[in-house]
Amino acid sequence: MSVTINAHQLGLLLDKTSAHMRDIDDEPLHGIRLDVDARYLYAVATDAYTLAVARYGLNRGDADQEPFAVTLPGEQVNTVREWVRAMKGAAWVTVSLAKDRLVFEGPRTDLNIAVTLGEEYPDWRSLLRRIASQTVEEVPFPALNSDFLQRWASTEQSLRTRITADRKAVLFFGENFIGAQMPSTGGSIGPAKDQTFNAAHDQWLWTLAAGSADVDMAALPKPEPSRYEATRDISETAANLLRGVLDSTSNAFNCDFDGDRDAWFAHIRSGVSDWMAYRFLDALHQVDPRAAQQVVNDTAEQLDSGELGEWAWDMAEESGFNPQKWNDDHEARIAKQMAEEPRKWAVRLALALTDAKNAGINFRVDDNQFVALDTESGEWKAVAPKPADATV
Repeated sequence: MSVTINAHQLGLLLDKTSAHMRDIDDEPLHGIRLDVDARYLYAVATDAYTLAVARYGLNRGDADQEPFAVTLPGEQVNTVREWVRAMKGAAWVTVSLAKDRLVFEGPRTDLNIAVTLGEEYPDWRSLLRRIASQTVEEVPFPALNSDFLQRWASTEQSLRTRITADRKAVLFFGENFIGAQMPSTGGSIGPAKDQTFNAAHDQWLWTLAAGSADVDMAALPKPEPSRYEATRDISETAANLLRGVLDSTSNAFNCDFDGDRDAWFAHIRSGVSDWMAYRFLDALHQVDPRAAQQVVNDTAEQLDSGELGEWAWDMAEESGFNPQKWNDDHEARIAKQMAEEPRKWAVRLALALTDAKNAGINFRVDDNQFVALDTESGEWKAVAPKPADATV
């Protein structure tokens, strides 16, 4: 009975659930339950007021094995967390049971934790299934302890909630995460002591009656950056990359390949780069969400600095490449292009002149060395530069 898990993902399982353990005075709940079924490794923790479950999808070789479960004692959670933190996130850890030991095998060191086999633990699957199947009352208005609410921040993600009644647990859903929080009995002061929404709302009617009736928080003014500012939000970064792929693809289809081939290639390269960046970011986020967030933060800082050329040059040299040769090759290619091909702006000017001519717009263009009317086709063309020895 063993499973293999990415070291960083194991750390995340512990981090997302450890805040929900009961204090040391209650041994069965003072710890994190590691529970394995045919598809997932779960980390479960509860103090009877909140219940948190984080999961990790098993690798193909670990799936469909005999289920097992054991509680990692609360006093050993930090020990395991520090052991995991000491290795690289991409390392693989094997978790197994050996007699009365929970064994964590890493690439360099192993960790053995004494555990109590057969220790009873709440049937968390049944608890959550029952909460999820609760019917929704007309106007649920439960009171929630704000101290307990802070525990959900350890998931480091947005959570959806399902509220069904005043006296029933609130359900939380996230990415590979599910949890629940019991409502409190309310208080003796303010709206928390009232059992209905209408009763609490009535206390604020005089205050809330003033002001406009059509204001929405979504319409509140957002600060406008004075210049381009790269986002540090990983979801927004992913959305921007996907939007860039779609924009570039559309622009490439609408671009004149024969008339402005460089523009067509530029759109294609932009779309390909955005797609590659999105796939790499998505893969990194699946393996190591915190590392993905750090990459987004670092990249945003570098973009805001406006020194991409310097960053790329230094990284190329550190990686053993020759950026000077790349630069020389690029300049030679540009020089050859300048000597043999029409100017880019002249190509675009010729296209615009042709469109204007076809639209019946009257204009005059003096003789020049950049654009000329092709009388056979009736189109304006950009003129390639003449060799130096042929110029007057």
